[in-house]
Parts: sequence; C-alpha cells; structure tokens
Amino acid sequence: MNKNCAVILAGGEGTRMHSQKPKVMAELLFKPMIDHVLAAARKAGVDDICVVTGYQAPILEAHLAGRAATVRQTERLGTGHAVMQAVDYLRTGDFENVLILNGDAPFMDSSTIAEALAYHERRGFVQTVISARIEEPYGYGRIVRDFNGDFVAIVEEASADKETKKINEINSGAMWFKKDALLYLLSRITNENSKGEYYLTDTVGIAVNEKMRVGAYTAKNADAVLGANTRVQLNELNERLRHKILNRLMLSGVSIPCTDGVIIDNDAVIGPDTVILPGTIIKEGCEIGENCVIGPGTVLYKTKVASGSTLNQVQAEEAVVGENARLGPFVHLRPNTVIGNSVHCGNFVEVKNSTVGDHTSVSHLTYVGDSDVGKGVNFGCGVVTVNFNGKTKNRCVIGDDAFIGCNTNLIAPVRVGDRAYTAAGSTITEEVPDDALAIARNRQQNKPGWVIKRKPYRDKKY
Repeated sequence: MNKNCAVILAGGEGTRMHSQKPKVMAELLFKPMIDHVLAAARKAGVDDICVVTGYQAPILEAHLAGRAATVRQTERLGTGHAVMQAVDYLRTGDFENVLILNGDAPFMDSSTIAEALAYHERRGFVQTVISARIEEPYGYGRIVRDFNGDFVAIVEEASADKETKKINEINSGAMWFKKDALLYLLSRITNENSKGEYYLTDTVGIAVNEKMRVGAYTAKNADAVLGANTRVQLNELNERLRHKILNRLMLSGVSIPCTDGVIIDNDAVIGPDTVILPGTIIKEGCEIGENCVIGPGTVLYKTKVASGSTLNQVQAEEAVVGENARLGPFVHLRPNTVIGNSVHCGNFVEVKNSTVGDHTSVSHLTYVGDSDVGKGVNFGCGVVTVNFNGKTKNRCVIGDDAFIGCNTNLIAPVRVGDRAYTAAGSTITEEVPDDALAIARNRQQNKPGWVIKRKPYRDKKY
C-alpha cells in the first residue's frame, strides 16, 4: 500500500478533558490515543502519514518525532480546513489514495481501514466514507442512502429531520479519497455556515452534485467510530478495550480467574495455560510463555518471560526471565537484566543490568547490579554488589556454584571464582580465587563492663 498515505487530524484542544496536553495525547491503556490510530494505519499498510497538529502543537510534534510528518493548523476552522494544511504534503508525494483519520478515534482498526480501501478501489469511488451502525446514533452525522442503497449524503444531527434521525448508520469521520479528487474537492468547499468553518463532510455533497462516484463502507466493527471528549468517556473506552483484550486472551487459552485490576496491552503475546492474577499490568512489548503464573500485583514492561515461570509481586522493565523461574514477592528487575532458567529471586531482591545464571538463588534483601553471575550461585541475605564509586559504574563477576555469605559487600570491579565462598559480613575488595574462602572482617573484641562505664542509654538505671 505504499501508493497510499494518511492524514490524521489531531489539532483539537479537548476542553472537556481539562488538560494542558493536546486531546489526542489522552491515554488509552497507557498509550496516547494518537498512537493507537498510528498503529492501526501502519498495520493496514499505510506507512506515509502526516499529522495535523494544533493545540499545544510542540508537545505532539515532539511525541511524533521521527514517526510521522506534521503540519500545523494555527487556526482551527473545521475539519476541511485541517486537511487543507496537508495539501503541500499531498502534492509532493506520489500517492494514489489518501486516508483521513481522526486522532481521537482510537478504536479505528486496521481491518476496517484495509477493507474500506479494497471496497473503495473495487467500486471505483473517488471518495469512500467509513460508516458504522450503532444503537445510539444521537449526535452523529447520519449516512443517507437512496432506494438502491447507494450513499448520497451525510446529514448532521442539527440539520436532520425526524425520519433522518431514525437512521442508525453514522459517519465515523474516516474517509478514503483519490488524491486528485481530494485536492479538487478541498478547493471547492466554503465556510458559508453559521460557524464560518470548512467542513470535510461538505465534499460529499459537492462530489454527488458533480456526478462523481462516492460510497460508504459500513464497518463490521461498530466500535471503530468511538471517541472520547471527557475523562469519563475515556474511562469507558479503557474498560471496553481492556475487556476486549482479556476476552480474546481467555478464548486463546489464557486463564484470568478474576479480571479485577488486570490491564494487558493489545499486542502482548501470552501462551496457553498461563494464569494472570488480579492487579497485574502487562504493558507494551511483553511476551509470556506457556504455563506461567503472573501476579498478583505484577507490572511488566518490554519483558519476556519463558514458559513455566512464576512472577508474584514483581516489577520488571526491559528484562528477560528464563524457564521455570520463581520470582517474588517484591522483586524488581530493572533494564538489561537476564534471569536464567530455574532461578529463584525472593523477598525484596533488585537486579539491574545483570545476567543471573541457571539455578541460582537470590533469596532475600539483596541488590545485584552490573554483575555477571554464574550458574548455581547462592546469595545469602543482605548481599550488595557495590557497583558505583561516585564517578563510574563497575561490574562484578561471580563464578559458577559460588556461595556469597549474608551481608557480603562486593566492591566492584571484583571477581569471585567458581565454587568460592565469602564469609558472612565480609567486604570483598580483591579477587577470590576458585575454591577459596574469603574472610574480610576484623576479629571480634569484647570489652567487659563497657556499658556500665559509658552509660550509653538514656532513662535507664545502671
């Protein structure tokens, strides 16, 4: 579909959102609405995209940098006027068809876009409006057809008579145009109306009057027309999309016994027989294998979890977890962490920018940062890899089957060899050879009667 492009209208303020951001930056399942629209267009094969910005344009332009061309609508004078701002973009591209989308209609999906284009080209239309049939059409422009079922007009709610208001097929605001026809029709619309604005829907009447072929494709997905003007409506869209994703996953073999607080990104990949427990949030870029247990209270972002693993009260960002790992509760995996197969990380463990080998146990109250940890290692309670000296980050290397005693501090850069031991309470600053025991602490000294002499406690009798 490289011969086609899209113009996305995203200049609205959305005053009822009460936000300092453009309306299209309001988030639906952790992504701005505009990102859902961009993804749908690209998934449908439309890669050349121009976004028309307006209110708080620099915010949106920074968000879109490198992902889409942008043009500004400095005065918001209607949808037709918005598309006019993209005329130079359209003229400089070798495009055959142009898709118009609304940036605040995040449920417009790739299938509807592709099917509407196929209909548009098959029927030889110069303009194809994407419509939908909904139960409550109040407030939407109605699609009017003649006795043969051919599309002839869009009638807005304010202009509709009693019979027209009974029509439940409505205009989504999305349209396909032949590029040359769009440029011509934009040159013909006027602002001779009560608001003094240029409406894109006026192109339909002009095309019909000039005997151009126009059509309306009825979307199979009625939700494609949905948008949000308030935070309440945004919440309703979130719930609708959330349950749609959860239902799809359950029908594919994922078990979600209670959906309370479960939010999963639409692109997440989750294998069958995996259980997702309440309070779990799986954001973008996540892949989870089969027979896992994720949750409760787990948050994942750009993280891969192999089959058979359990993550209980885990937060992980840009991490990889191997097969049959047991993590949690209260484990934090920070970026560039790789957890091997059958690894156990227990209460209050944090791992950052490290590789942890298979069958290693990091049971509790331990920080592993900037480290390469071998297989079969045991970490006692309270171990810290001291990776920052105030200026630079340095790495620790721990060999296979090493035993790191409780409250050991490993001062990076340092290496602990294969099968080596560190005594509890040691601060290790030098290499520990293979099979050696490192003890780095002062010999204990007892001072009899010290408390009686020094009286260190207040309000106590000695």
